[in-house]
Amino acid sequence: MAGTVLGAMLQLQQAALWDRAVYAGLLLACAAAWAVRSRAALRLRPWWLVLLLLLAAGAMGGAGLAGWRASMHAADALDPALEGRDLQLQGVVAQMPQRSDGAMRFVFDVEEARWTGGPGQDAPPHVPPRIVLGWYADNTGLWGRAPEQAARAEAAEPPGPVHAGERWRLRVRLKAPHGNLNPHGFDLELRLWEQDVQASGYVRTGAGEARPQPLGQTWRHPVERAREAVRDAVFERVPDRAQAGVIAALVTGDQNAIERADWDLFRATGVAHLMSISGLHITLFAWLAAWLIGIAWRRSTRLMLWWPAPQAALVGGVLLAAAYALFSGWGLPSQRTVWMLATVALLRLTGRQWPWPFVWLCTGAVVVAVDPWGLMQPGFWLSFVAVGVLFAAGSPDEVPAGVGARLARMWREQWTVTLALAPLGLLLFQQLSVVGLLANMLAIPWVTLVVTPLSMLGVAAPPLWGLAAWAVQGLAWLLQALAGLPLATWSAPAPALWAAVAGVAGGVLLTMRLPWSLRLQGLPLLLPALLWQAPRPPVGEFELLAADVGQGNAVLVRTAHHSLLYDAGPRYSLESDAGHRVLVPLLRALDERLDSVVLSHRDSDHAGGVPAVLAMQPGAELRSSIEAGHPLQQLRPVQRCQAGQSWTWDGVRFEILHPQADDYAGFTRPNAVSCVLRIGNGRSTALLAGDIERLQEAALAARTPGLQADLLLVPHHGSKTSSSPALLDAVRPRIALVQAGYRNRFGHPAADVLARYAERDIEVVDSAHCGAAGWSSLRPAAVRCERRESRRYWHHQPP
Repeated sequence: MAGTVLGAMLQLQQAALWDRAVYAGLLLACAAAWAVRSRAALRLRPWWLVLLLLLAAGAMGGAGLAGWRASMHAADALDPALEGRDLQLQGVVAQMPQRSDGAMRFVFDVEEARWTGGPGQDAPPHVPPRIVLGWYADNTGLWGRAPEQAARAEAAEPPGPVHAGERWRLRVRLKAPHGNLNPHGFDLELRLWEQDVQASGYVRTGAGEARPQPLGQTWRHPVERAREAVRDAVFERVPDRAQAGVIAALVTGDQNAIERADWDLFRATGVAHLMSISGLHITLFAWLAAWLIGIAWRRSTRLMLWWPAPQAALVGGVLLAAAYALFSGWGLPSQRTVWMLATVALLRLTGRQWPWPFVWLCTGAVVVAVDPWGLMQPGFWLSFVAVGVLFAAGSPDEVPAGVGARLARMWREQWTVTLALAPLGLLLFQQLSVVGLLANMLAIPWVTLVVTPLSMLGVAAPPLWGLAAWAVQGLAWLLQALAGLPLATWSAPAPALWAAVAGVAGGVLLTMRLPWSLRLQGLPLLLPALLWQAPRPPVGEFELLAADVGQGNAVLVRTAHHSLLYDAGPRYSLESDAGHRVLVPLLRALDERLDSVVLSHRDSDHAGGVPAVLAMQPGAELRSSIEAGHPLQQLRPVQRCQAGQSWTWDGVRFEILHPQADDYAGFTRPNAVSCVLRIGNGRSTALLAGDIERLQEAALAARTPGLQADLLLVPHHGSKTSSSPALLDAVRPRIALVQAGYRNRFGHPAADVLARYAERDIEVVDSAHCGAAGWSSLRPAAVRCERRESRRYWHHQPP
């Protein structure tokens, strides 16, 4: 059992998949080792040899099964030759669509694919069986240019009504699943891999394009149709969108229905796990269903004679819990919980009385066999370690007598899990809710016994959703009061793996039923995780981390005791931006306290994430070229960028080289007044050029002697309007860093721009191939690429 988990973990570390025959060989070797183990046990071989054989067999089986499934999945990958080409697809909407302002996203099961050029093509294109599509409307009103993901020239009409189970004929453009890859960041490509999605794209509905054609409702995906109907009914019945979103999430599992501000509140108070269909909901539903089935079963003599009530209740509880998980979207946490419940139920039905460590490992092995990639998800480790802690801290079969005893046990279990998971939470999220214990003690019974039952009963009696909304409102008032307390949350840098493992071990040791003299030995184990400090450059040196934010700029500059953020990435949609999705988690993981934010100019691919960053960094000054009436002026006093401004941190000099005072009077485009920042220590230099274009580049090169730099942040993401020969000859960088989205609609970086860099033997590093890029003044000729250093076989490798 432990070997199965170990083997899957080792396979998940592969940068590239082996041949499928190798994984088949591992599975055969596992079966052979199991057979040898049986004969060895009969001959009473040494126990340690049998144990070692079992571990090896399990590891080969876990690695072989995970690798075989991965190789089967990879066989459906999108052909790179199809990226960016117009295709006509016919298929069925496989899940309820996710709607937002001016956009809609949905999973599409492809039935037929054709070329759009009509007859004359050879074989039809091979398209993955399951893809994700976006249908975008013209989105205006964002600051500056609308972002790539929110507005497209090809998508000029609003998304049509799309429902789960419908068959459509659509004209689309596809690309391989490609997400942003950053240290301590969310791995979108892994999530899509787990969901069997091998391509993403968008519906083309512009002028001259064939209109999307609905081909009628099908019988497929009836559960998704029911989920969508219930979700839409909740939003129609409950006027407050925030309350309706929580109810819809609890009933249908649609976590996207909850607004971002509410998610921030739930995370700050440590109750986010209650607002999605998690293992807690499924387990409690299974327990309640088993209890009701047991009561009903005992009322029938015939049923009692046919099958014992305890066994019927156990099986019925698991089956109804599986049905609930299916209706709630069959999410990965729900799947894991159902498989764990089914494993425990099977052990009980067969009369096996295993010690708790074996039950715990067995359920973990079953879950890993079903979903090996769950090992890479925080939810797996939180739930798996929490169950193990509860097993270790006390017997789960003990049923205390009396309400007081049960409340005392619930309190003990809550603080036990909270203490044991604190180091693991720091490793995964770099944040702990200090008020989380109190918030959970109040929120768990309220959500479990009031909000969730009312929300679910509202499916049959919709007026109950109004009562559920009042209950959600009361909970929100309580959580807001707790979140407003001083030091309600505590953030710490992400500890090293060894420190986090030691911390979890220390937390578990403190909570186990052992003499206090042994429990206290866990305190020293907690210290490495709780006191961990992220490493910083030495005095006189600096380092840059160009975050992977897609089509936009965001560069973190760090010295020994100071930090600066140059630009904050794009706004992806009205609900999402790079600040919230990328930069805030990154800054939290590194325990950064920004001294300054330099916003080069107002365009949304540079300024989109600034509000989220400023909200997290109240002490950071803001320096920019934005105009007096810009909305950001209301968030923080803005100091205007102007050539000649300079300061020194820890022996590192920062200089603003552009724009000059006169440039503000005559500029017609925001790009013309981009703040250009030079950073140097006398040995190494970096030049961050914003979106300046040829005229500004020529003026900068003419008036700035000694412009040479080791690293250049390529102006305007590699646009044809920038990177002029005059600038390149003046700067003569070793490395040119391009921050641009994969297959962005602007074509950045342009081919002729890349040719100019190649003519001068300048190494070009772009974020689409590199992911987050790290550079240090100590090693000015080297760049660390996150996509290369942390590569896994599910990560997309652009051609």
